Amino acid sequence: MKSVLITGGAGFIGCHLAESLLRHGYHVRVLDSLIEQVHERGENGLRLPREVEMIAGDVRDAGKVKRALAGTSHVVHLAAEVGVGQSMYAVDRYVSVNDHGTAVLFQQLIDRPVERVVVASSMSIYGEGLYRDADGNLVDDAVRGEIGGGSWEPLDGAGRPLVPAPTPEWKRPSLASVYALGKYVQERLTLMLSAAYGMQGTALRLFNVYGPGQALSNPYTGVLAIFASRLLNGRPPLVYEDGLQRRDFVHVRDVCRAFVAALEHPASAGKVYNVGSGEHRTIAEVGALLAQAMGRASIQPEITGKARSGDIRHCFADVGQAEAQLGFRAQQDFSEGLAELAEWVARQQASDRAEEARRELEVRGLVA
Repeated sequence: MKSVLITGGAGFIGCHLAESLLRHGYHVRVLDSLIEQVHERGENGLRLPREVEMIAGDVRDAGKVKRALAGTSHVVHLAAEVGVGQSMYAVDRYVSVNDHGTAVLFQQLIDRPVERVVVASSMSIYGEGLYRDADGNLVDDAVRGEIGGGSWEPLDGAGRPLVPAPTPEWKRPSLASVYALGKYVQERLTLMLSAAYGMQGTALRLFNVYGPGQALSNPYTGVLAIFASRLLNGRPPLVYEDGLQRRDFVHVRDVCRAFVAALEHPASAGKVYNVGSGEHRTIAEVGALLAQAMGRASIQPEITGKARSGDIRHCFADVGQAEAQLGFRAQQDFSEGLAELAEWVARQQASDRAEEARRELEVRGLVA
């Protein structure tokens, strides 16, 4: 039987993935430190299936990692601190878990290699997505000017707004946050060391993952979970800038399908793939659609008119490579996915900490 270790596997994506891998005939083992910010009181309602072997431990603990790897043939590396904003002030924590934790994992894999390692990378490594200028030329190094200088949009050399385009895997990285830097390190370590020690490595650049089971009380998690927590408590979603920034939202079940494809398809070895829906929506639009799905359409998003350090304007996925090489394409309809999320959220309790997180960023000068 194939045996897989999922680091960070007791979280949102990990619990869904564990179920999916069990259905595909894997023996599943999980290593997770169960940190309070993500697992507070277990309130996300997710439980690992009883068939999963659970090891409580930190990915930076070499002894625990060694034990967790024993007898495994595959690894999915999800363990990471997650949050662009928080990463900009909790620098040592993010670098320790994301960079050093990945190094500890591979130090152990050098002595006991597996067939394949798939790491959860992130769309955040792109920084700004791909753009076209007014003449139709592609721009892969777009940079915004000073926030509040009259336009939220990246401009070309002549001061004209650039038009966002789907972002492919070849687009050069532009690391705008400590979180993005750590994800790039995880990705590069996985591909470099897997190849050096006879393993197959794959990196999946996840876009904005959503679905039942997100940590609703974590103010640094996915934007839909943060919005849902606000709405559940009768408060408007907080939308930074003017709300017209565009993102790609992909359902967690589709993400699990992508991980299974990356674990099993011969073409994935040594490759990087975008995992998104291939669709894009504005953040303000998504906030309003979620409010409607939750039966709280009267609560309109609050447009703050402020920007957070490390945020980017537009980024959405070009999904052609994953479809051509892995046969993977997202299937979940967004409206149906929102309805499912809203139904799940209605059964939850959540502490709304979005204002607390905003104050934390403001006092550190990370919101302008």
